[in-house]
Amino acid sequence: MTAPESTSAPDSDRASPDDFDSASSPALVADSQRFLRAVRTPDDRGPALDTVRERIANALPDQLDELGPDERLAFWLNVYNAATGDALLADPDRFEDRRRFFGESIVTVAGTDLSLDQIEHGVLRGSQWKYGLGYVPNPFPSAFVRRHRVADPDARVHFALNCGAASCPAVAAYDATDVDDQLDRAAGSYLRSETVVEGGTARVPRLLLWYRGDFGGRSGIRALLREYDVIDPDVVSRIRYREYDWSLALDAFRNGGEDR
Repeated sequence: MTAPESTSAPDSDRASPDDFDSASSPALVADSQRFLRAVRTPDDRGPALDTVRERIANALPDQLDELGPDERLAFWLNVYNAATGDALLADPDRFEDRRRFFGESIVTVAGTDLSLDQIEHGVLRGSQWKYGLGYVPNPFPSAFVRRHRVADPDARVHFALNCGAASCPAVAAYDATDVDDQLDRAAGSYLRSETVVEGGTARVPRLLLWYRGDFGGRSGIRALLREYDVIDPDVVSRIRYREYDWSLALDAFRNGGEDR
């Protein structure tokens, strides 16, 4: 994601590989989980990774249309994180030019080449302009994004997307049957681990500043921090935003996905 330090991932990522083959998971969601697992497990890189990449690339647009809201959300979260890890583990130098890395085509879904920006800001954020602070929609989304973007964007995706930077949230395999609870755990874990409270001031993750419109502005950010027990409103009177650490950090995508 365009952005965040170490956090623990939702429990679903600690499931056994067989859990990803459950008949309860739609085929595309299961493939997105396999894609992420293949990226994060060294023994699965190679033929297994090529196979699942091809399955996602050759999926039919109609299959994407058939995904329910939670299925669509889980699918795109997994694809974003898997595509990021796949690209950066293969060529870490790509991260040196982040603007190009986020903007160039990096993964093929249902016959369409997509960038990380298209997935994050187009599909998952409902066609928002990347630099609009959550207040400015993109007036010219692609036909693919218009067709497949989530109907009701969920601001908690900002605590689930990992773009390879040290300040990024943890990586987890999201499942349609539990994605709401998983996002709650991801949000709480990230916000609590990344917030420092001292002398009445809470220094919070910079993601909240970059996408403040997604969170409902200043009042929405305070409500979010209270909701996840990050701040005590009787103690904290000021909100400040921490600097973002853009150092490349790929441990979340290595060694079978040791949770951060």
